[in-house]
Amino acid sequence: MRVLCLGAGGIGGYFGGRLAEAGFDVTFLVRPERQEQLKGRLRIESCYGNADIEVKTATRDTAEGAFDFIFLTCKAYDLPDAIETIAPFVGANGAVLPLLNGVAHIEQLNQRFGKEHVLGGVAKIAVMALSDGTIKHLNDWRFVTFGEQDGCLSNRVETLKAAFDKTSVVAKAVPNIMQVMWEKIVHLATVAGATCSLRASVGEIAQTQYGSALMIELLEQNAEISRKEGYPVSEDFLGEYRRLFRDTSSSYTASMLRDIQRGGPIEADHVIGFMLRKAEQHGIGTRVYRFIYTHLQAYEVHRAAEMCRVEAASAA
Repeated sequence: MRVLCLGAGGIGGYFGGRLAEAGFDVTFLVRPERQEQLKGRLRIESCYGNADIEVKTATRDTAEGAFDFIFLTCKAYDLPDAIETIAPFVGANGAVLPLLNGVAHIEQLNQRFGKEHVLGGVAKIAVMALSDGTIKHLNDWRFVTFGEQDGCLSNRVETLKAAFDKTSVVAKAVPNIMQVMWEKIVHLATVAGATCSLRASVGEIAQTQYGSALMIELLEQNAEISRKEGYPVSEDFLGEYRRLFRDTSSSYTASMLRDIQRGGPIEADHVIGFMLRKAEQHGIGTRVYRFIYTHLQAYEVHRAAEMCRVEAASAA
C-alpha cells in the first residue's frame, strides 16, 4: 500500500505520520522549503505519544509512480492547484481521500478523476504545524471517517482502516460517508455563519437576546437543505446542536473565525457560498445566507486591499 500525503501540515502530517510510524509506505509531497525543513524526519507532539519519524519526502518535480491512496488536506481555496499537483500520481486503482470542510470539493474531484477514484472523508482532529515544522496535537481528537461514495464497503477502504488500526488514530470505514459529510456541513455552516458574522463564540452569542434562536433557525435551515439533497439529519443530531446553541458557557468558534482573526484567507465560498447556491436551487429562503456571504466577501475584499497596500508600501 503506497500512500501520498499532499503537504506535511497539521492534518496530513498527523495521519500520514502515524501511518509512517507504523511502518507503512508513506511519501509526503511538499514544497522544496518544507522538504529542507523536514530533512527526512517528521516530529509529532501528542498525548498519544510523541514521535520522531523517518519519512520519505518528494517535491512536485521529483515524485514518481502511482499511489494507492492520496490524502488531500488542503484548504478549499487551494483545491484547483492541489488537483493538478496530485493528478500524475493517481493510480489506475488509486483513490483520493479528501479531508476538506464541506462537500463542494467532491464534485470537482469527481469531474477531474472520476467518481471511482474519489472517496468521501471527514476528519475530527485539532492539530497545528509549529514554526519548526513539528506537528502539535492539541487535544484527544484523532478521528478519521471515510468510505466509497456509492456506499459499498470496498476492499480498499477496509485495507486503509486496517492500516489505521495499527496506529493510535481512530478510523471508521462507513457505508454512508455522504450522509456523514452532509451532517458535518449542516453543523459547520451554522457555526461558521454565526461566529464569523457576529465575531463571537457560540456562548457569547447565546448570551444575547436573540442569539440562540438565530443560531437554531440557521441550523434548521441548513438541515432542510441537506434533506432536499437526500440526506436528512436525525432529530438526535439536531437536538445535540440545539443544546449547544443554548449553552451560554460555550467557547466554541469556527476555524474560519480564527482565520479571520489572524488576517488569513477563508473558505467563504466553499462553505457559505455553497449553501447559498443550494438554498437558491431548492427554493429555500436565502436572506440569511446572502447576509453572511456578503459579510465574508467584504472581509476578503478588505484583506486583498490591505495586502496590496502593504506590497505597495514595501516597494516604495
